Amino acid sequence: IAMLHSLAHIELSAVDMTWDLIGRFVHADVPRPFFDNWVQVGLEEAKHFDLLSRRLVELGGAYGDQPAHDGLWQAAQATGHDLLARLAVVPLVLEARGLDVTPGMIRNLEAAGDLTSAKKIEIIYRDEKRHVAFGMKWFRHLCAERRLPLEATFHRLVRQNFRGPVKPPFNDRARGEAGLTPGFYKPLSAFGAPR
Repeated sequence: IAMLHSLAHIELSAVDMTWDLIGRFVHADVPRPFFDNWVQVGLEEAKHFDLLSRRLVELGGAYGDQPAHDGLWQAAQATGHDLLARLAVVPLVLEARGLDVTPGMIRNLEAAGDLTSAKKIEIIYRDEKRHVAFGMKWFRHLCAERRLPLEATFHRLVRQNFRGPVKPPFNDRARGEAGLTPGFYKPLSAFGAPR
């Protein structure tokens, strides 16, 4: 229940962060499909919260029963000044981290016999790959439009707007499927280049 509550809180924070991105950057010079993609993400994040909050009730708990943190919202506030920084930190660091840790959570739930929760988290994992892919797509778009070097810009923005190193181990396969290649994240890892 504690793990599912923590995940539900992350998903609820992701709902807020996605709609904040849409509202905060509504006047950004980006094509209409940018907003279409993030509306899809916002709806999927709400679906994820619903899946998890319903599962908590099935297990005898409820969202709000456990303590929660505001770390994700702090990341949204720290990047509220710059759309490129928001894309670098939220989908390409924070959501990409979910791609790293979720397969292990699924295996642990299956080993514990909770196949229902495992199936719900598999849905979330599949959708989160698309969210990271949208982040990568629009990060690339904005860098190309501004004639900025892709990886160097990512490294600079993460170092300026994210506290701590990007944590390994990495799910290189899932990250690659989302378009996030090792040259983006490995130099920022705990074992990468100095900050």
